Amino acid sequence: MPRSPDYLGATGIGVSDLAKSVDFYTRVLGMKQVQTFKLDYMDEVVVAFEGRTAVVLMHYTDGSERNYKDNPVKLVFYVTDPKAVSDRIKAEGLTIIREPAPIASLGGAMVGLAKDPDGYTIELLQAPPAKTETQPAAAAITGA
Repeated sequence: MPRSPDYLGATGIGVSDLAKSVDFYTRVLGMKQVQTFKLDYMDEVVVAFEGRTAVVLMHYTDGSERNYKDNPVKLVFYVTDPKAVSDRIKAEGLTIIREPAPIASLGGAMVGLAKDPDGYTIELLQAPPAKTETQPAAAAITGA
């Protein structure tokens, strides 16, 4: 099936402390800060893994009351080592909801759950192995 020309470019979440959230998503999760916006009513920092969908960290600066804590939001991250990422989150003193462990219904993939600094749920899924486009040597030689 061909890819749709339409796609989700980013998901935005409100954060109580922009600097603390940027630090968490870049240093702890390994994302890169790719853009910053200073609007009349909010500051935004866009973070992403290279070539992947971004997360927009939004902090309102208009003086309005905002609830940034424990909103029912889950961000799902495919990571090569869920245990290592979970350990880094734990080292920050943040909540681990579920230690990474294999899930039979997901083919034994490791899955863990944690909380970010504002209480958003972070799901850590073991990334599938990278696909390589190599042709078997015998087929390449014989033209098969």
